[in-house]
Amino acid sequence: MKFKTLKFADIKNRKNLLPAAGSIKNNRGMALLLTLTIITLLVVVTLEFNRKVRTAVFATATSRDRLTLTYKASSGINLAMAVLLKDKKDSKIDSIQEDWANPDKLKEIAADIPFEDGKLEIKISDERARIQINALIKYPQGSAPNDAQMFLWDRLLTNLAKQIEEADTEKDSEEDEVEPRAIVNSLKDWLDFGDDDAITGLNGAESDYYQGLEPPYECKNGPITHISELMQVKGVTAALYKDGEDENAPGLADFVTIYGAQARGGGRFSFDGKININTAELPVLMALLPADQDVEALAQAMYDYRAEMSEENYVNDLKSPTWYKKADGLNNITIDPKLITTTSDLFRIEAVAAQHDVVKKVIAVLERVKDKKSGKYNCRILSWEPF
Repeated sequence: MKFKTLKFADIKNRKNLLPAAGSIKNNRGMALLLTLTIITLLVVVTLEFNRKVRTAVFATATSRDRLTLTYKASSGINLAMAVLLKDKKDSKIDSIQEDWANPDKLKEIAADIPFEDGKLEIKISDERARIQINALIKYPQGSAPNDAQMFLWDRLLTNLAKQIEEADTEKDSEEDEVEPRAIVNSLKDWLDFGDDDAITGLNGAESDYYQGLEPPYECKNGPITHISELMQVKGVTAALYKDGEDENAPGLADFVTIYGAQARGGGRFSFDGKININTAELPVLMALLPADQDVEALAQAMYDYRAEMSEENYVNDLKSPTWYKKADGLNNITIDPKLITTTSDLFRIEAVAAQHDVVKKVIAVLERVKDKKSGKYNCRILSWEPF
């Protein structure tokens, strides 16, 4: 191996053996820049990983809460069923004076469910407090209209149209106008079994009319099976239909129901169309009263009579279907007896469960039915809608 001899001159000028100062500074700068880049990349990767982990954890927690709340809401529905079955044993009528209709009482009952976290709210309402849409036609024949129901619908739509007109002072579109008689005729044509050129009145509508729309569709020519079908009927506007969007301005969907079918054997059915005056809301009470009266004042008198209390106890008996005659101003008023009842076995239950800012709602419609063998009542689910 050969070694290079280092001369004294080279040692004297040893600076020639070292890199230039500028080169050293450049190398240090590059090293610092590379280090900062690596650190930045590590920070970005770490933050992104953290974000994904937190998102996964949050999604898992949300899924867990939703599943938990689904069971909680279902428990609320079953609890409400128990309340309604107990009520059937204890009372022969159904009214706002009973525990199932008392929000405070239901709150107490819901509080007894041993959930460690979250809350549960239950609301029970009488489906017979609403007007049966399908009772407008006499089934099972399905051709002739029910005159009493026709007048009932005309009064309901007239009152709602008045409310819409008073609430919407800026309305400038004819499409939003409500024509009660035209809607009743169109609804009759939608429900009856016939589909020909013989429309009801001058403004009814069969398939020929609906086929001319964009997009076209057929007339139902049978009972309505989902309340949203009303929006397909000629004359039913969005302003008229609206379903509880504004508590101060409810719509048609808040006061009508598709339920109430009664089996007639051989797959046939009918609807009696009776309304429980012990639970009906003001617009429905107004529709029950003669049109030539001050229906708003009289309906309010009925509403107040039902709810009158003394020392936390209800004062007035609601067993008789003619109790309304005892309310102020109604002693000479007669409501068509074919339209009213004081009992019900159809109810709507709303169960809302909340936990960790997650909310789950279930709406169920049920019917209390009597078992032929045991003679005991149970609840049959007619509809179950989760939200």
